Amino acid sequence: MSVVEDRTVAPSEEPAAETRRAPSRGWVSLYAVAFGLMLAAGIALVASSLGSLRSIGLLWVSASLSTAAIVIAVVGVLVPRRR
Repeated sequence: MSVVEDRTVAPSEEPAAETRRAPSRGWVSLYAVAFGLMLAAGIALVASSLGSLRSIGLLWVSASLSTAAIVIAVVGVLVPRRR
């Protein structure tokens, strides 16, 4: 008797190809929205710096847009895609 047992798998015991596939994750459209928000945040930041930071209103807008972009990107990763 050998140390390693020979075990053959019956065809009925093999998992089907569909069951082995990982669930699809990520929405490209949400990533695109998050990217757009990050661009808008960058534009607000540049506009604020060109205005010599006379008002912090654009800084708050930039921070808010960046936070929204982060949240949307995370949601895009966590929510499974519909088929």
